Amino acid sequence: MQTGTLAPSSEANFTARDRAQLANPPYQKASISPTFQRQIVQYDRKAAPGSVVVDTAGPFVYYVLAEGKAIRYGATVGEAGQAWSGVATVGRKEEWPGWTPTADEKRRLGPLPSYVEGGARNPMGARGLYLYAGGKDTLYRIHGTTSPNILDVRFPPAASG
Repeated sequence: MQTGTLAPSSEANFTARDRAQLANPPYQKASISPTFQRQIVQYDRKAAPGSVVVDTAGPFVYYVLAEGKAIRYGATVGEAGQAWSGVATVGRKEEWPGWTPTADEKRRLGPLPSYVEGGARNPMGARGLYLYAGGKDTLYRIHGTTSPNILDVRFPPAASG
């Protein structure tokens, strides 16, 4: 149930690097279904304000507010992420994170470099949240994406063995 809409993100919080990276982006602006646009919604689940909840079935990411509300973002969730459940904390935040494609991503997406420096040409987007459990990096991430303009939740590939 939608209880409010939010204006597009303001450029007032952009850093100098954000402005430089986005001056001539290498992609076109995407049209996003209203269902997946950032919006304030009623949120009746048990989660403390300030929590970030990934609903893999939605697929949505919720930033829990007070008084039964949350900011909901459309998301995509990798296959391994749909099977994972747990509690983690944001152990690190990064602007313009780099990307190391996994072997599975290289198989699915074709030839990719071993590493892509952070920036507008990197599909990981402008910000990344690194999830930790027990003080250790889980290798799970919540990050933006440049293709299309939808929040992307990436999880590590399943362990082989």
